[in-house]
Amino acid sequence: MKPVHFSLAIICFLMTFTSFSQEEKKEKRFKIHTVAFYNLENLFDTINDTTKFDEASPIMEMKANREAVYVKKVKNMARVIADIGADVTGNTPAIIGVCEVENRQVLVDVVNDPLLLPKDYGIIHYESPDARGIDVALLYQKDLFKPTSHSSHEVKIYDDKTRERKHTRDQLLVSGELDGEPIHVIVNHWPSRSGGEARSRPKRVAAAKVSKYLVDSIQVKDPYAKVFIMGDLNDDPTNESVKGVINAQSDKDKVELKGIYNPYEDMFKKDGFGTTAYRDAWSLFDQIMFTKPLVEKDDYSSFRFYKAGIYNKQYLTNKRGRYKGYPLRSFADGGFTDGFSDHFPVYVFLIREVED
Repeated sequence: MKPVHFSLAIICFLMTFTSFSQEEKKEKRFKIHTVAFYNLENLFDTINDTTKFDEASPIMEMKANREAVYVKKVKNMARVIADIGADVTGNTPAIIGVCEVENRQVLVDVVNDPLLLPKDYGIIHYESPDARGIDVALLYQKDLFKPTSHSSHEVKIYDDKTRERKHTRDQLLVSGELDGEPIHVIVNHWPSRSGGEARSRPKRVAAAKVSKYLVDSIQVKDPYAKVFIMGDLNDDPTNESVKGVINAQSDKDKVELKGIYNPYEDMFKKDGFGTTAYRDAWSLFDQIMFTKPLVEKDDYSSFRFYKAGIYNKQYLTNKRGRYKGYPLRSFADGGFTDGFSDHFPVYVFLIREVED
């Protein structure tokens, strides 16, 4: 990606990075990339896989027009991915984690949409043992990100009464180089709140412990590693899994070496923002957290965090009725709405100074 100049919307940011001398005024230039996450809400194909419980998916429950619905669903997902961050970077996300996908083929169909095909996205995906047959995955622009290793990590949870194993989504760890810089990405879809938040809480705590273990394992080798934890956590930034287990901080200045910063906590607590809504209440389940080296100040010779956001453009929201303002989901009342997802995507911008 070519270096870009920032728009007027962030001119104040540029001014803080402008150097002066008696002879000249020099404006520094920055390269910028988007790292994102999106719950694709039941992106299933129309083929009955006898090894999964996919017949309970919304598209398989439809009595007619499955193929047409699938084609439109794929196109809608590609449209959103193409748009995330593009108004600032002039590009689609360099890296985007996704969840609620049935298999690799549905992702092949998404990245081969005309909006994304020129970006030449690669796919990293493993089949998970999840009872619903849904997985997590990572999409990446091959010109920008070079994977060096990837692995899938199980989350062991058990029924609180029978102690029977309950299968959920594995976590995906991908290591590689973003424009030549080493980074690590952990993609998550933690267990749901089925049965109630309190009763299901230990399952998400167990998932958080797996993510924390993966971060710790990376930092043992390199305390200055740039690590992202992203996903639909089914917990808010203030819940025990995130605050207690991950120990994510909302204040950059309080993040210690090997610590983790969560830019979404203040969005949730102070601003009341969310990525999904239920019974007139917003939750911020979709988050991207990262380690301290990405929030170091004053040195932009390597990639640093600039800004986080929720991609909640008007076309992704309900315009009327009881659910006005909610995410415009794909499926409701047994049919296809021509919508997108019941979750808004989240994203962060990374910047690096470009030498003349």
